[in-house]
Amino acid sequence: MSLANELRTLYHLTLAPVKGDSHQDRLESFYSGQASNYDSFRKRLLHGRERLYANTPCPPGGVWVDFGGGTGANLEFLGDRIHEIGKIYIVDLSASLLAVAKRRIEENAWSNVVTVLADAATWQPEEKDIDTATFSYSLTMIPNWFAAIQNAKELLRPEGHIGVVDFYVGKKYPAANQQQHSWLIRNFWPTWFANDNVFLSSDHLPFLQNHFAEIQCAEALAKVPYLPLFRVPHYSFIGRNQDATKIKD
Repeated sequence: MSLANELRTLYHLTLAPVKGDSHQDRLESFYSGQASNYDSFRKRLLHGRERLYANTPCPPGGVWVDFGGGTGANLEFLGDRIHEIGKIYIVDLSASLLAVAKRRIEENAWSNVVTVLADAATWQPEEKDIDTATFSYSLTMIPNWFAAIQNAKELLRPEGHIGVVDFYVGKKYPAANQQQHSWLIRNFWPTWFANDNVFLSSDHLPFLQNHFAEIQCAEALAKVPYLPLFRVPHYSFIGRNQDATKIKD
């Protein structure tokens, strides 16, 4: 990425006002000025994606939905496996990011990949049942994240799989098998990211663990561009849908 593009992306991340009356309007306001440079900068910020997409199962000929898939860059982590999947949907509310995804689809001749401008909490494919659902750094940007996971769970076939990688913060008193974060981490990062309408939560990971059979789970701290002394927590979760029932409160 050139210095000019880097500065432009940093401006939209830190200084540019986010406007809009709806969540979709605010997303487009945030991403429209940085969509073309989105992938280059995020490679240094969004950790764990390659492992998630390489390890999340999907049967040959199956249906995969990448909720909040944006530019479609996540699909490159599938490698040659992408050609074995029957159909892949990239679902996102940002038209600017999906425009980049459409160019990527054409350049790679992915005939089995389509883009959908829609809300992850309500959208449903024509197939009705899917084999795999993924959320890559999108759950923290979905206001009704509970409904988004519920929608994915209801769409998944019994024994279908979900994969999620995202930023988060641990609970003050986490479960024995989860990491404990300092007071600074638990308070600084939610405030920092909230400026861009990215809402870190201590509930996402426990919720996923309670509603899907855990296959893989990893928690880590990662470097942040231009903040060399800081580390942001992120998790990666792969789970199996044990049944087709709806999530209950």
